[in-house]
Amino acid sequence: MSAQRAARLYSPALLGLATGLAAFPLADDLPLRAEARSRSCGSVITVGLALDRSGHIARVGMKVSACAIGQASAALLAQAAAGRRPEAVAAAAEDLEAWLSGSGALPDWPGIAALAPALGHPGRHGALILPWTAARTALFQGAGTR
Repeated sequence: MSAQRAARLYSPALLGLATGLAAFPLADDLPLRAEARSRSCGSVITVGLALDRSGHIARVGMKVSACAIGQASAALLAQAAAGRRPEAVAAAAEDLEAWLSGSGALPDWPGIAALAPALGHPGRHGALILPWTAARTALFQGAGTR
């Protein structure tokens, strides 16, 4: 990757997002959990979630071992998930998959435009989708997957 392409991909905004993960530690009391691994890049993300009584996401925690793209994507998910229904996370994940495959638009999710430069870097797609895959699995395939 050329220095110019890397500078566009790893913008200060994207790198700043990655540091935001510190606000979302993976706590032991988050009952809905799932881990996702990227075969293409080796990234691993564990997501923990808790729902409130009305079924909305109340808390999010993550353990992330990924590149800055995966970290930024995870931070965007974590920052805007609270208060949303699980179906909204699943819809955003599906929209991201369609966007990455070239068959859809960038999803409607706060801050997601920061990930737009990654579209031209297929080697980063696995890390980008990883937190969304883990969250969708945690939300829809049951609690306790540790």
